[in-house]
Amino acid sequence: MDDKKLARINELARKSKAEGLTESERQEQAELRAEYIAAVRANLRGQLNNIDVVNKDGKIENLGEKYGKKGH
Repeated sequence: MDDKKLARINELARKSKAEGLTESERQEQAELRAEYIAAVRANLRGQLNNIDVVNKDGKIENLGEKYGKKGH
């Protein structure tokens, strides 16, 4: 998600509070929000898939390989 899209999300949010949105602006806002949420989820999933845990026996286990990268 680039800075232009984030700025547009914020612009639409301010306009919504101040004067309301047209139907096309509400649709644009919904699409941008969905894209933003998808980007946040993908980023979080990527971070979680790269967590390594050291077990009691000293073995390093990647939690992404164990739990996360199963096509969820």
